[in-house]
Amino acid sequence: MTEDAARPRRWALIVLAAVGVAALAFAIGRFPMFGNAAPTPNAADAGFARDMQTHHAQAVEMAMTIHRGTADEQIRALSYDIATGQAAQRGEMFDWLVQWGLPQTGDTMAWMSGPDGHDHAGGTGEQAVLAAMGMASAAELAELDAATGMAADCLFLDLMIRHHAGALTMTEAVLERGSVPRVLQVAQTMQTNQGAEIDAMESIRERLGCTG
Repeated sequence: MTEDAARPRRWALIVLAAVGVAALAFAIGRFPMFGNAAPTPNAADAGFARDMQTHHAQAVEMAMTIHRGTADEQIRALSYDIATGQAAQRGEMFDWLVQWGLPQTGDTMAWMSGPDGHDHAGGTGEQAVLAAMGMASAAELAELDAATGMAADCLFLDLMIRHHAGALTMTEAVLERGSVPRVLQVAQTMQTNQGAEIDAMESIRERLGCTG
């Protein structure tokens, strides 16, 4: 089988893996161990689950875009890890909200601004929210899709480093405000993994001689 022919199958397996994780999380949630009642989520737990699904969706999109086009083996491996890991986490977060009986959508980033005046979101309005989340704009996504060669590699690294930095802001907020142990565990894992990926991407940028 050629590499081009294998790609659709590979991404199909990614989607199946994410669905499998969600199904497992759903089963675990329906049969809690030792008869203990599940902890009640607060606004931060729910908001994090909603907003991080959106955040992860864009990361998967960018990772799949560069994976299809890059000739750099290190970027190819990194983008595969990002796509598979974040697709699986999205599935689990979707199921959290199902288990909690809460809607999948809500007021984006509102949970990061509380009565204590500590505003992780960094402002109000759509642009401020997108900036706080590190999200790429529609124009940036189109630019990435059209780019080729080293220009595409460097643009991907720039966008994903910013994207990961936004995720770290969100994980810091839920670690301060969240209440559900599994949410806090996932947030801590994301901090560790995405921090390491930022370091790896900075190193690749240096190797490629990316500017800007």
